[in-house]
Amino acid sequence: MSLRNKVTLIGYTGKEVEMTNFENGNVKASVSLATSDHYTNAKGEKVEETQWHNLIAFGKTAEIFQKYVSKGKEIAVEGKLTYRSYDDKDGVKRYITEIRVDEILLLGGK
Repeated sequence: MSLRNKVTLIGYTGKEVEMTNFENGNVKASVSLATSDHYTNAKGEKVEETQWHNLIAFGKTAEIFQKYVSKGKEIAVEGKLTYRSYDDKDGVKRYITEIRVDEILLLGGK
C-alpha cells in the first residue's frame, strides 16, 4: 500500500457489521467506528471529542469482520480514504467518505 493514501485508526465499533453479497460472489462488510480524543480546554476542563468513521471491507477481510467483529468491539484498522456519491430517493446528490480496510487487528477482551 502506498503512503500517499493511508489511514490507521483504533476505536470501537458502533453497530453490528452489515454484510452485502454481490452476484459475482464477492462480499462487502460495512460498520461504523468511533475514535475519541481527549484534551484540556482554555478553562482547564477535560473535553472528549469523538469522531465517527464509515468502514468498508471486501473479500477475506469482510469475512473476518463478519465472523469476529460485533458492536462495541475494539479494533485497529489500516486502509485508504475513499469518496463516493449517489442520488437518494428524492434525487438529491449525497456524498460519503469511507475507509476501505485492507488490514484489521482485533483488540480488547470482548
